[in-house]
Amino acid sequence: MGLASQHADKVDDVIEKAGDVVDNKTGGKFAGQVDSAQEAAKNALRDKT
Repeated sequence: MGLASQHADKVDDVIEKAGDVVDNKTGGKFAGQVDSAQEAAKNALRDKT
């Protein structure tokens, strides 16, 4: 089990915050794609556990 998997809740928060930064920088223009990328990253993390 990797370090990220051991702290999945904290990594999820980082993924959310990173997506929020992208949304803010792009004015929400790519919000749908950002949300999809966030979910894919979270799912990939969960699949590793």
